[in-house]
Amino acid sequence: MKILDSDFIVVGSGLAGLMSALHLAQRGTVLVLTKKAVADSNTAWAQGGIACVMDPSDSFDQHVSDTLDAGAGLCDESVVREIIGSGPEQIRQLEAYGLKFAELEGSPSGYDLGKEGGHSQRRVLHCGDLTGHEIEQTLLRQVADHENITLMEHCAAIDLITTGWLESRGVGTANGTPIMPSRGAASENQCVGLYAYDGARGEIFAARAPHTVLATGGGGKVYIYTSNPDVATADGVAIAWRAGLAIKNLEFIQFHPTTLYHREAKNFLISEAVRGEKALLVNANGDTFTRKFDDRGSLAPRDIVARAIDSEMKSTGAPCVFLDARHMTKDFLEKRFPKIYTTCLQYGIDMTSDLIPVVPSAHYFCGGIETGVDGATAMPGLHACGEVACTGLHGANRLASNSLLEALVCSRRMADRLAGDASHSVCREIKVPAWHYGDAVPSDEGIVVEHNWNEVRTCMWDYVGIVRTNKRLERAERRLDNLRAEIRDYYLDYFVTPDILELRNIADVAALIVRSAQSRHESRGLQYTLDYPDRNDEAFAHPTVIEDTPAGGQ
Repeated sequence: MKILDSDFIVVGSGLAGLMSALHLAQRGTVLVLTKKAVADSNTAWAQGGIACVMDPSDSFDQHVSDTLDAGAGLCDESVVREIIGSGPEQIRQLEAYGLKFAELEGSPSGYDLGKEGGHSQRRVLHCGDLTGHEIEQTLLRQVADHENITLMEHCAAIDLITTGWLESRGVGTANGTPIMPSRGAASENQCVGLYAYDGARGEIFAARAPHTVLATGGGGKVYIYTSNPDVATADGVAIAWRAGLAIKNLEFIQFHPTTLYHREAKNFLISEAVRGEKALLVNANGDTFTRKFDDRGSLAPRDIVARAIDSEMKSTGAPCVFLDARHMTKDFLEKRFPKIYTTCLQYGIDMTSDLIPVVPSAHYFCGGIETGVDGATAMPGLHACGEVACTGLHGANRLASNSLLEALVCSRRMADRLAGDASHSVCREIKVPAWHYGDAVPSDEGIVVEHNWNEVRTCMWDYVGIVRTNKRLERAERRLDNLRAEIRDYYLDYFVTPDILELRNIADVAALIVRSAQSRHESRGLQYTLDYPDRNDEAFAHPTVIEDTPAGGQ
């Protein structure tokens, strides 16, 4: 089996992964693994932008206040202040790499700042509605030119390699001595790399490094309706949990209120920035309805707007609601929202004269691997940043456009923390056993994977969606238990493929979401349950943390 050695492994090629790689490459060699093509990431799909205080009329305190309000009492205020206060410096770093944000003549900041739901000020830096794409392309150009970074496409992480797991199998170092902790950490179990599947060659290899960074993004594909691309299968959360890491706040799944509703459209988001430019949500009769739920109407935080739409659809029996942007001119739309405007036209919708049919869909994980702002996890050698991590910034509901800001700041903080680490030499002495195939054979039952894939995602949409109940969660738990048993048997019986790896991950994370939701007997932010419709600060003003190791380990 091939073993690749480097100083750092980064899993993921979105903003968090590429920024991590660029920062860490100043300190050693970096191997970046991405399971599809390098530009396939949630970042590339981001339309809105990066929330950051840049205007003289704005302030860090106002941005902090908006974030805390959206987070419904579960944000860590010290984390919020650190990330928001560090924003301008990281924006300048992106600009130094060559990214150009939209400008507005006469603006005090010089930028054309957008406004989105939950924000009291215009503070969203953007590149029209192609912000994520422009960020991705800018960073890829920087990575391509860096001699210390090796990027491998179509390589899917399978599981972490930890010293505890190796010792349980009697594996030592190259000279035969036992594996011992090298960092003086309280926990003896350390991450020394991972196994991965190389889709281009159809083989499994190991990557070995003293530091592994999970920057795998979120898991919208856990649900059958999502704004996320196909790569968003919660891989990092599942991989970390199987290695024994704590998972925090996973019940808080953000459903974006406005995904295009069209039988031929797939996962296309109508950015919240459209509502920031005074587009309104209306029903089939053209009547607004969101102010019945919040005085901020169509620009209330996403959890409130998504529930308002869900309620309107259920009460009227309508399959969707509509976004009314007909006050905008063609010239404005072509400049500010070129992708959205042309895509709507492609489906026969002229935003200047037609209502845009929209529905909510799974969009963002506010929970994930428990980490600090500096990406540190409870396991030495393992780090996480971006959507896969839960730092305490988002609480029970993410404020729009705070996610890219978090990825920027946390990747830098992580690299700064690792600057003084001196454990590189020990890791290269650790023996890594070849992948054990056992009695596995090539599969002739691919239909099982497809069926279970659809069943997991449909189960989550039907029972663990925008509005929940105890009975729905119990039904989901029973079905997922049976599905995960089938999936585990399939995983052991047949050779690894990318499809079974993703199915295994979404099933594990689906079960974690259900368990997290069952443990929160209140409604707060993105967790809304008919059995406990009120917020209960006395009992639940704290994160939900799942700390147990799965049966059977990795």
